Amino acid sequence: MPLTVALLIGGEARAGKSTFKRHDPVSGALASEAAAATVADAIAAADAAEAAFPGWSARGPNDRRAMLNRAASALEARASDFVEAMMGEVGATEGWARFNLMLAASVIREAAALTTQIAGEVIPSDKPGCIALAIREPAGVVLGIAPWNAPIILGVRAIAVPLACGNTVILKASELCPRTHGLIVEAFMEAGFGGGIVNLITNAPQNAGEIVGALIDHRAVTRINFTGSTAVGRIVAVRAAQNLKPVLLELGGKAPLLVLDDADLDEAVKAAAFGAFMNQGQICMSTERIIVADSVADAFVEKFKAKVATMATGNPRDAKTPLGAVVDLKTTQHVEALVQNALSQGAQKINGGVANGVLMPATVIDKVTPSMKLFRDESFGPVVAIIRARDEAHAIALANDTEYGLSASVFTKDTARGLRVAKQIRSGMCHINGPTVHDEAQMPFGGVKGSGYGRFGGKAGIDAFTELRWITIETRPGHFPI
Repeated sequence: MPLTVALLIGGEARAGKSTFKRHDPVSGALASEAAAATVADAIAAADAAEAAFPGWSARGPNDRRAMLNRAASALEARASDFVEAMMGEVGATEGWARFNLMLAASVIREAAALTTQIAGEVIPSDKPGCIALAIREPAGVVLGIAPWNAPIILGVRAIAVPLACGNTVILKASELCPRTHGLIVEAFMEAGFGGGIVNLITNAPQNAGEIVGALIDHRAVTRINFTGSTAVGRIVAVRAAQNLKPVLLELGGKAPLLVLDDADLDEAVKAAAFGAFMNQGQICMSTERIIVADSVADAFVEKFKAKVATMATGNPRDAKTPLGAVVDLKTTQHVEALVQNALSQGAQKINGGVANGVLMPATVIDKVTPSMKLFRDESFGPVVAIIRARDEAHAIALANDTEYGLSASVFTKDTARGLRVAKQIRSGMCHINGPTVHDEAQMPFGGVKGSGYGRFGGKAGIDAFTELRWITIETRPGHFPI
């Protein structure tokens, strides 16, 4: 499989005037070399998407459905290429890459199923003889900006439902995984999404701001969706607001997992370990804070320590360990700084050791308090904080003591209690007796507060990527006061 990634504009591959390189975070070998788009390239992509919009939006729902299903199959056919690309560009394990592929294909097929569900309604009118309709129509050109951490899932999510709704799209690939995102567009091209229906822009890291700015500013771009950090999301939101354009943001998280005094500790341990360390903690929904009732805290920590001790870290290409590499050395340094800050204030290390470059061991820090950075700052790495709560009310207060609000979890044997607690946690998603990491294509996925706004997935995605219009039909002669 070639390492080079071209721009795709109007159905044609373009080499670009220059390129940028991405290296394997573990070995340092060249993982990909991609075209570095210019502002002119970005404008050309938006122009191509605008030109393709009338034809694509006029296609019937079953035509769009068939093409999306073909895209899902084309995606799955590239499984080995995706595994190789994700290992090379972001240090992913084969298991994480294959999970990405499975869920991404599901996202496309769910989008295909939505094409006949883009419905309106007849609204009773007070005006005699007036038939009032509310209809949903494609919005236009949708810009999808996807991150590196779950690159197939989130790259596909940025464009699948917009396409199902009749929009044309531009996928702005992550600078850390242009090859992986390029494979997504390659699959869509094979399924017939050429001629500007789907476009790909890759850019050098230093040019990201001007490229994204030019795309948001373009007259044809009517919707923007962004998945990434809260800091960058704020910039995207401001630029979109200046253009009066709706934006869907899925941003950072500091997900709490609450273990109440009547919880099944064995189940809580399994879910917490999965939620904290799947993909080395580099998931927006990752369990970053385990909030445990004092009365069961010691027993939970003992069980959790034993579980995490079995979760070794190693080279993802060896496929011998559950944890692989983090994306870069900056992540290692960031996590180590958070750990040292907590330890210096009295927290205790339960699991963890010295990182070997980007190979960082699963780390558990107990007796973390709200004054510590590990309590507040998103780590996005293989570390989890344990916070001890006096009672249920204190656990809820600790869970809500954060700028973020994406995912949460509550463990209790009393389902009614779990629902009562879940309703008091300010997050876009909350799971009772399940992990904070949970995603399904048909679910309304998104957060509140600093975790963003708007919802991907299922029928919520239709709302995000269509215009709701009011149309009336007069069936009687008009009577007017003048």
